Amino acid sequence: MKKNFPLIVVLITMSLFGLIYFQILWLNTARKTKEKQLRENIYIATSEAAEELTKPSSVITSLNQSKEYFLKKKNNISDVFSISVMDRFTKEEISSVIRNSFTKHFLEGVPFEFAVSDNSITGNQMQSDNFFKFFSDSANNTNIAIPLETNNSGAIDDITKEEFLVVIVPHQSAIVFKEIFWFIIGTILFTIIITTAFFLTIRTLLSQKKISEIKTDFINNMTHEFKTPIATISLAIDALKNEKVIADPTKSEYFISVIKSENKRMNKQVESILQASLLDNKEIQLNRKLISAHQFIQQAVDNSMLTLQEKNGKIATNLEASSDVIFADELHFSNIINNILDNAIKYSKPEGVTIKLHTESKGKDIKIVISDDGIGMSKDTIKQIFEKFYRAHTGNIHNVKGFGLGLSYVKSVIEAHKGTIKVESTLGIGSRFTILLPQAS
Repeated sequence: MKKNFPLIVVLITMSLFGLIYFQILWLNTARKTKEKQLRENIYIATSEAAEELTKPSSVITSLNQSKEYFLKKKNNISDVFSISVMDRFTKEEISSVIRNSFTKHFLEGVPFEFAVSDNSITGNQMQSDNFFKFFSDSANNTNIAIPLETNNSGAIDDITKEEFLVVIVPHQSAIVFKEIFWFIIGTILFTIIITTAFFLTIRTLLSQKKISEIKTDFINNMTHEFKTPIATISLAIDALKNEKVIADPTKSEYFISVIKSENKRMNKQVESILQASLLDNKEIQLNRKLISAHQFIQQAVDNSMLTLQEKNGKIATNLEASSDVIFADELHFSNIINNILDNAIKYSKPEGVTIKLHTESKGKDIKIVISDDGIGMSKDTIKQIFEKFYRAHTGNIHNVKGFGLGLSYVKSVIEAHKGTIKVESTLGIGSRFTILLPQAS
């Protein structure tokens, strides 16, 4: 796992960035294709609109709609066909012809501006209202200019005025973006999904790696925890088989008491593991009642005195909370204080340890502070100290006993009592645990 993990991370990372890169390339290609297709459709639609405006049928139709002008020019047929598009059509009619052509070529709803101009000296021109607004900006707009030439052959071609139909489609990029909008949204959405899956995969791998390390550490700790009592029981049983021990009731009683003590010790370890499992599954039952926090704190301190003296340690208590009555489980509350005191003693310096235990009222809570001047903890250890089976590393020397369940149990029980726990520590200086529990109404 350790050897393959970096390779897995590198391969997944390369795949993720490769996928994102090709998605960007695909979107860019799609944008260019759409822009090209849009311009081609605009050109074809504009050409057909120009052709429609110059068809003879359109000339006659438009003239029939303008009889007064036709009567003025009826004596000269060349004058009839030399009438300009600007004279034969209104702006609305030209706009309608262009719109119909746009709709025919899948450009329905696409905005446009137009102008009809001739190449005469006077430079006559008819244009839509916003034509000049977009005419100067050719970078963001599509400009198409088509000459207006009659489709009839013969003399008419020579006498028809030369005119141009200019069509501008503004903001072509916005139109293209609108067309590929859902493609972009889909790409972004699936990229986010893939990226999320990537990070979840990495986190799962890290979690599995951590669980594997914890499992190995737990097995090692459990081996060391059970090896000594099993060996002691085995020796005591062998001693009980000795004829001299059998003949001496005092010695027999001693070895029997050793077996009972070690058996009790193993049962306690098994019980701690079972309690951790029950807390994890939210199955533990709390027998809560009104108790005096100070009374149970003092009992825990008294129980720790013998072990503390063996470690050349001392403890100072300052129980100042104005109200120490809490609604808690007696056994579990005692275990909270015992576990923290036990840790302070376990992780003490060779020359000894000084523990300070202080209580005070804080609003509706009782504040319990337990501090020591022991070996302290690193920042990394503080982050993981309440995790199940986690133990601060002391190298390969198993001079500190336990499964790493104590503080995990403490945090779970405190939270079950609607309280909080916070730890502060400096490596080589000591640790400070602060507990807040609700006072009884």
